[in-house]
This record gives sequence, structure tokens and C-alpha cells, in this order.
Amino acid sequence: MHSFEYNTMEAKIQGLSIQAGELFADLYKNGTSDQSLEALEAYKSLRRLLPLENFSDRHIGATAAHKATQGES
Repeated sequence: MHSFEYNTMEAKIQGLSIQAGELFADLYKNGTSDQSLEALEAYKSLRRLLPLENFSDRHIGATAAHKATQGES
């Protein structure tokens, strides 16, 4: 069972991935392409640390993380 409620390490990773996603969105919006690509790579690396959702190829917390990259958080 994967739940941020029971696994504080996964919760920390999720929080960092949200922050990296928001940073990517801000940098991309401001036109700093080299930095935005680095932030995107950090975001993707953090997301890969999380387990997959049941019966899916998406990592847990994917919806919230994706919204962060779109500036919707």
C-alpha cells in the first residue's frame, strides 16, 4: 500500500516534485529555457522515485504534480 499518510519519505518526494514542477512552470513562462530544462529534469527524476499507482503506468500523486508543471497549483 502506498500512501503519503503512511510513508513520509514518499510524501517528501511528492512535495519536492511539486516544487520542482512549479519552478519549471515559472522558468518556462519567463523564457529561461536552459534553466527550465534543468528544472524539468529534476522534476522527472523526483517523480521516478515514487512507486506506480495500482494498475497504471503513472506514479502516485501524478495529477497534482502535473498541475504544478502547468502553473495550476
